[in-house]
Amino acid sequence: MLGAYALLRRKPKTPDQLERERRAWLEGTGRITDGTVIDVQELAAANNYHAAVMLIYKYDVAGVSYECSQDVTYLRHWINLHSCRLGLHTSVKYDPQNPGNSLVVSENWMGLRQ
Repeated sequence: MLGAYALLRRKPKTPDQLERERRAWLEGTGRITDGTVIDVQELAAANNYHAAVMLIYKYDVAGVSYECSQDVTYLRHWINLHSCRLGLHTSVKYDPQNPGNSLVVSENWMGLRQ
């Protein structure tokens, strides 16, 4: 009974924790394909949200084109954002069951070709 109470009273994970878990899962299980950086945009802070740096990229899986963005705000010290220019080739890790779930940069993996 006490164990069930402890599980139910556990704090929910923050969005940052969920994103970190998603990146770690894709690092280990994702497949790699070629992609291209489209843009890097800095979004201003609004309504209690932090300013964000978004890396926008595209890639193809099984004849389907995907255009995605990744919040790289907390990963900036691993990449040089000034070298992320339009048309930069990159490797993309994606979930084979859900190819729209992807990443270009994580704590332990770098797809950008600089």
